Amino acid sequence: MDLYNWHKIDTTALIEHKLTEMLVAGKRIGVLRRNDAVYAFTAACPHQGAPLCDGWLDGQGRIVCPMHKFRFDPQTGRNTTGEGYKLFTYPIEIRDNEVYVGFLP
Repeated sequence: MDLYNWHKIDTTALIEHKLTEMLVAGKRIGVLRRNDAVYAFTAACPHQGAPLCDGWLDGQGRIVCPMHKFRFDPQTGRNTTGEGYKLFTYPIEIRDNEVYVGFLP
């Protein structure tokens, strides 16, 4: 039995190195295509809820929050600027060139 409920996402709107907000199965998530990988994460900053997709990627590929400039690793959700917040990330699977994001039931 699979731990996650998998939902196909439309990747046609994704632009390399650009944060994109999507509504998937009733959840607002952020999605990023970077260097042949796709990452999914909560759309709101864990600090004060700023919309992360209004932010940008820094030179090291970290997500920068537009409100307080906190930085997060899109793969792990780790806060790399030391404030101690963790960005929730979702698992991604690629099947037959289609991208799926996993949500816990």
